Amino acid sequence: MYELSDFLSTVSQDLFALGIALALGTLIGLQRGWHARDKAAGQRVAGIRTHALLGLLGGLSVQLSRELGDWIPAILLIMVGLAGMTGLLIKNRQQQDFSITSWVGQMLTFCFGALVVAGQPVIAAAAAVVTAIILDNKESIHRFLKTLEANELDAGLKLLLISVVVLPLLPDQGFGPGNVLNPREIWWLVVLIAAIGFIGYFAMRFGGSERGILFTSLFAGLSSSTALTLHFSRLSRQSDSTQLSPLLAAGILIACGTMFPRILLYAALIYPPLLKDLLLPVIIMGSLLYGAAAWIWWQHAGSGNVTQPKGQNPLELRAALLFGLLLVVILLLGEWMKNLMGDAGIYLLAAVSGLTDVDAITLSLTRMARDDLTATTAVLAIIIAAMVNNLFKASLALSIGNRRIGLRVLIPMLLSLSAGLAVVLLRM
Repeated sequence: MYELSDFLSTVSQDLFALGIALALGTLIGLQRGWHARDKAAGQRVAGIRTHALLGLLGGLSVQLSRELGDWIPAILLIMVGLAGMTGLLIKNRQQQDFSITSWVGQMLTFCFGALVVAGQPVIAAAAAVVTAIILDNKESIHRFLKTLEANELDAGLKLLLISVVVLPLLPDQGFGPGNVLNPREIWWLVVLIAAIGFIGYFAMRFGGSERGILFTSLFAGLSSSTALTLHFSRLSRQSDSTQLSPLLAAGILIACGTMFPRILLYAALIYPPLLKDLLLPVIIMGSLLYGAAAWIWWQHAGSGNVTQPKGQNPLELRAALLFGLLLVVILLLGEWMKNLMGDAGIYLLAAVSGLTDVDAITLSLTRMARDDLTATTAVLAIIIAAMVNNLFKASLALSIGNRRIGLRVLIPMLLSLSAGLAVVLLRM
């Protein structure tokens, strides 16, 4: 009785796996068949039926290998490859089409089916979905390549270099006073900052100038809200239209408000328990800036347009390395000032660091909270750094921009920072 139930269980599992293999093949075939839907019967090398059967064949090859030998999947894969290549050569000769994408898709479909029955259905399903998306976005991918600049491709390769190549090679252990210097963790934070700036650059690059201040400001908060504050402040001086200043002020508030979700992201990635104490003040501060920006935008929408700031190099490796150096200095100073002055030293360091950069001090404090710094001290120091940083940007708007933009930036900044500080102090 037990043997029969085990047999039925095994058969049902095998049939279920073969069903998934067939479904993944159908998924790829659906995309390929839709792409060639206008062609007459017989002109398609492989459509939905062929790909569905290839997925099933891949699954059955693994089933057969359990009875006949491990060489079965390899032999069948070679046969599938030869058959697909023969059809591809005939098609290429007739249509002068030298793409091998369809052939690669057939080979992958066989492999997806084999992976499912081999016990890796999640990997097979994920790879099949990604493959279908890549195949379905041929025009978009080619259009992207045509618009990609040489320096942008170089920046992407550099980002891969510092993340995929350099990061795994660094030692994952502490050095220096209090073992606060961990090379791999420090470099990971450098990669994190570089990647956020990289994403922000391309968000602005492909958003287009027609989306105007709103889109630019939101994603500029990922890379450099200070740079956007400078640009918009200068623009308010150059413009003869007084109606443009409110929109520019709203854009600055949006970019500065985006700093607060970034702070939560760092905490979530480095030390999630800190979120409990950090969440409320950060949400209040960011919401007040976004709310003020939305109100200004609603009051003055349609009153003008502004040219999107031209993006700089997507990945300044020198800037990333300088950030790493700044992070090391802050970690060492934080350890020294904590031992010498206690929490007061941490607050002083946060205020000084906030004049130039919030990311470095936030990452440093988050890492220190994971070790021996109390959550209350870390949260208050992060809020102090954010306050100083945003007040510095408000002073830029006041001194460089006209009076209209300066006041519209300063007043919401003061309300936001006062509310955040009050929440932290009340919870201490």
